Amino acid sequence: MARLLIIGGLGGELGQAAKLAQARGAKLLVAEGATRGLDILRGQGADLVFCDITYDVAWLVQTMAEERIATPVIACGRTRDADAALRAIRAGAKDFLPLPPDAELIAAMLAAVTGEAEAPVVQDPAMLALLDRATQVARAEASVLITGESGTGKEVMARHIHAASRRAHGAFVALNVAALPESLLESELFGHEKGAFSGAVASRKGKFEQADGGTLLLDEIGEMQPHLQAKLLRALQEREIDRLGGSAPVKVDVRILAATHRDLAAEVRAGRFREDLYFRLNVVNLRIPPLRERLADILPLADHFARRYAQVNGLPVRALSPAARSLLLAHAWPGNVRELENTIHRAVLLAEGHELGAEAIEITAMAAAAAPLAIPTPVLLPASAAPVVAPKGNPISALVGKRMNEVERDLILETLSRCLGNRTRAAEILGISIRTLRNKLHEYRGQGVPVPPAPSQLAPGEMLPG
Repeated sequence: MARLLIIGGLGGELGQAAKLAQARGAKLLVAEGATRGLDILRGQGADLVFCDITYDVAWLVQTMAEERIATPVIACGRTRDADAALRAIRAGAKDFLPLPPDAELIAAMLAAVTGEAEAPVVQDPAMLALLDRATQVARAEASVLITGESGTGKEVMARHIHAASRRAHGAFVALNVAALPESLLESELFGHEKGAFSGAVASRKGKFEQADGGTLLLDEIGEMQPHLQAKLLRALQEREIDRLGGSAPVKVDVRILAATHRDLAAEVRAGRFREDLYFRLNVVNLRIPPLRERLADILPLADHFARRYAQVNGLPVRALSPAARSLLLAHAWPGNVRELENTIHRAVLLAEGHELGAEAIEITAMAAAAAPLAIPTPVLLPASAAPVVAPKGNPISALVGKRMNEVERDLILETLSRCLGNRTRAAEILGISIRTLRNKLHEYRGQGVPVPPAPSQLAPGEMLPG
């Protein structure tokens, strides 16, 4: 359940946005002003902030940055307030929510910061066995390491474990380790005391304290830097944490779940991940298979998403036609459940008539390139071969001769460019999670590839390239 902080009154259109978010499972926190909102962020914390642009969004974002509070802020206002919206984005707001609110956009924003709180949709025998094992270990207090490709549903599994545990009455707090630089991550995890650093004007609880009595999910744990790995290990061993600038440790009662798409054993052998921390986290390992290995789940998941997005968008619930079902079963789903969800969401919006037909099923270019192709005779291209000249009018043929990682990179960067650097919108179009997109962009920067900046990273008056 996402914790949504609303800064502003609930009597008007912002209140409508709050009701739509609550209907999507969000837990609401309300503050009448930005100062009170900061107090809530320092104490209870939140996963997302909706702030009315009649307040000083720039001051709020700047103060949060100074206090190392990494919660994303969404500026909310009417579309006629375009200048105020632009100022808020340039000041650091992650996005703009036009009022009156759109249910689909709110759902996408909530999904970008936290996984779905719904129970896993499972029919595949292997997944049913995995879910039984997860339910069994949920009753214990041991740490669990959840592994699997991006988009397989690792956070959904973590929420299932929490809901089936003796800690279900407590908070479930999730933190994406890969999304934050080390300086912010340390404060986000462990909190800080007043005066711990420049801008720390008040004490603040970190994720460990916010999850006290409940469960803390550390997503993409393989991206954590060695310094913080050591501090995390101590927190697990001693069941206490040290706030930045603190004079005494703080006792915490938290169960740790960790998730990663990496092979942590290989990371240990390469010296990038501490062996003692690996064994502390990997008491129980749950590997979620990719969707291509659990074919019996494809249609139940598709039906589930079709119902959900029809209800969210106020559209009639349409059954998948036989042709649509065949098309879904024939695809490889390299983006896993996240790709399937995005495909069905788009199909719900495009469908006409009484059924959700095959004509509404659109597979993205990246997914189509990764899907098995029916080629009568295999053709091997040597590394020294000249580039293939694609026939005109065939967009898929233009991909032949390129490596898969190049196709994926070009598609991601082009989509991000067309979204004017908006990470949330690009991830939705690509059918991947915002976490996966950020990881990819981090890889590209490390390779020296130019990455379009987010709107909040632009200087006043600066325009995106292209």
